[in-house]
Amino acid sequence: MPRTFAIGDIHGCSLALKAILDAIAPEPEDTLIPLGDFVDRGIDSKGVLDLLIQLEDRCNLIPILGNHDQMMLHARDGRSDFQFWLNCGGDSALDSYGSSRKLDLIPSSHFRFLEKCRSYYESESYIFTHANYKPQLPIEKQDDHTLRWLSLRISGPPKRHCSGKTFFVGHSPQPEVLDLDHLICIDTNCYKGGWLTAINVDTREVWQANERGELRTP
Repeated sequence: MPRTFAIGDIHGCSLALKAILDAIAPEPEDTLIPLGDFVDRGIDSKGVLDLLIQLEDRCNLIPILGNHDQMMLHARDGRSDFQFWLNCGGDSALDSYGSSRKLDLIPSSHFRFLEKCRSYYESESYIFTHANYKPQLPIEKQDDHTLRWLSLRISGPPKRHCSGKTFFVGHSPQPEVLDLDHLICIDTNCYKGGWLTAINVDTREVWQANERGELRTP
């Protein structure tokens, strides 16, 4: 039976991502939805994007664009956007390519991958986005700031969405998975000593790995 997995904020933790992928072993009929913030802060943004690109040939990959991924894309637009990205963790991302000051070291395939990422994905029972939502608005009418930037710690968890569907989000670091039934946040702060979390959205089975690639069963 095909499975659907969501993965929380990776933030350059390639060893954690590899350990998670080895543990869940996605098959061609499975759907894998990484919820954004693939880059920045951790030590190997390049390795993370390489792994995600390889997954496109292994399963049904539906990547969601996070705010840090958006900043990386916008860093090409001018000096102020580039500096803003560096100040928010882009320096660590560029270091993984060999220099903290040279965008031209980033392969065009990595930018193309980020350009293809979605703001959200909706299935029959669930909606996946990076950060948050407004409960009274249909998903197609949500603004980018809410979907990509609005922290649960600022707004508080929203009420159940008007669709009645359960949301899976990242962006707002939690000590453990935050499961409110109508909202499940799986950013468990991997790059800062926490865990990278993957969840089977139907069974709610969870896999976690730290930035050294060590697995645990929560």
